[in-house]
Amino acid sequence: MTKECKWVLKEPADQAKVSQLSTELGIDRVLSELLVKRGVETFEQARSFFRPSLKDLHDPFLMKDMDLAVERLHKAITSGEKILVYGDYDVDGTTAVSLVYSFILRFTSKVDFYVPDRYDEGYGVSIKGIDLAAESGVSLIITLDCGIKAIEKVEYARSKGIEVIICDHHLPEESLPKAVAVLDPKRDDCHYPFDDLSGCGVGFKLVQAYSQRYGIAFDSLVPLLDLLVVSIASDLVTMVGENRVLAHFGLKVLNENPRKGLLAMIALSKLEPGHLTIDDIVFKIGPRLNAAGRMETGRLSVELLTATDINVANQIGERINDNNNERKSIDREITQEALEMVQNRSCLAFNNAIVVYNPSWNKGVVGIVASRLVEAFYKPTVVLTKSNGFITGSARSVAGFDLYSCIEQCADLLENFGGHVYAAGLTMREENVQEFASRIDSFVNGKITTEMLTPVVELDSKLDFSQITPKFLRLLKQFQPFGPGNNNPVFLTEDVYDDGNGRKVGAGGVHMKLELIQESQPYLQIAAIAFNMADCYDHIKAGNPFDVCYSIVENYYRGNSTIQLRVKDLHKREDII
Repeated sequence: MTKECKWVLKEPADQAKVSQLSTELGIDRVLSELLVKRGVETFEQARSFFRPSLKDLHDPFLMKDMDLAVERLHKAITSGEKILVYGDYDVDGTTAVSLVYSFILRFTSKVDFYVPDRYDEGYGVSIKGIDLAAESGVSLIITLDCGIKAIEKVEYARSKGIEVIICDHHLPEESLPKAVAVLDPKRDDCHYPFDDLSGCGVGFKLVQAYSQRYGIAFDSLVPLLDLLVVSIASDLVTMVGENRVLAHFGLKVLNENPRKGLLAMIALSKLEPGHLTIDDIVFKIGPRLNAAGRMETGRLSVELLTATDINVANQIGERINDNNNERKSIDREITQEALEMVQNRSCLAFNNAIVVYNPSWNKGVVGIVASRLVEAFYKPTVVLTKSNGFITGSARSVAGFDLYSCIEQCADLLENFGGHVYAAGLTMREENVQEFASRIDSFVNGKITTEMLTPVVELDSKLDFSQITPKFLRLLKQFQPFGPGNNNPVFLTEDVYDDGNGRKVGAGGVHMKLELIQESQPYLQIAAIAFNMADCYDHIKAGNPFDVCYSIVENYYRGNSTIQLRVKDLHKREDII
């Protein structure tokens, strides 16, 4: 991280519960404490945590309007209606479209899919998409990862004789579209037990419900879970409850028998088949799938993910990989320009929030650039560009601050907006840009605290290198899949140094590979990787001691497995923690 982080050791768990669980399971107290902090306090709860089961999935008919959605889909399938599966151009949207489209294709050939163009149509349901559907005789549209705010578009579709089933997971407004069914676990009147499904997750619940109602074996849905885990990981929904179960089995499919398109992505990402983790999806597979919609068309991702021929999948995969390389190049260039604007104070706002605008920037990467600026300056950030005569952009926030509510207060200046607490997209007229920047800066000033403006690394536990035993690692692996709400634990080890072989790695030498030794245990050393921390290299190379916080990962390379510490942050020994 660019800005210096504050380290906070999490509050200890109830030690009586930790002791009891440690004894019952016969495990290290550190691991027992991690479990208790996750709400796992008994032997039975531990068994459920370590052995997820598909039987723990909730009844899909607990979701409001599910019965209506299933019946309307069945009517369309059995009466030979034309169905259009419509989804967003990001990873969540394209995996959702691929999943639902693949499922419906089992029962009817009268189904097609549609992904709007990021530049021509923008996010969500578009007039162009509806018009094309009407021209081709579609009578039912199923929206995925979008549609919850499409009140006027749903009315327009109805005027064209098209009914709509909405499958979304974004926050709805007070009024809902007049669709045949609105599936969204975040609806106030929906009492589904788990409300943090991804858009693809809502799509999966629809096909699960359809299968349940019409006697289709659940086992036939399991091969779809590789799509779902890619969505869950990439959309950063919480890795707890139903998501954790679905991700666990999705990883199993992804590692043992992935679809052709994902097999192509695994090869192009130079990943080790059979050893894929959530991190591999987040940092390798997801960005490539996203690049198609950013640089060309999200339709490419769906074509890849629904390909049944490996040669076709490889061809599309190569094209998407080229898109990703182009995206990285543009991303670096725009990020540098944006950083300079902030440093030179030539941006629209800087004091409390950062708002930068350049009409020539590529719309497809502004979200990534916003995230980079948050990393660098740790303030709520909005990055704007011009597209189709409007100003469009992405917003990203810092931990604990609801930027979406600030954007909501600027609704009178916006043509449309949507998103989550920490990430949002928006469109406005050019004449409103300055007023928007001024208001956002003012709203943020009124709500943000000094604590929120300091990045925090939460530490789960102190650890000596001698505690990282094979048994400790074997059990820690079973905490996976990791993600928000079930993060890979972060440990603190004090007074360490590099063995002298540390080196800079990566393009431009921005990362470090280290071999760490703890002062109190000089007979042990352990490999570590520190991303974007090369500015500490000289201090470390000189043999100076430091404290390090890290997560533990297993590295697979050419058939060999090694343990590596992934450094989150480090403090010189003279720094005050």
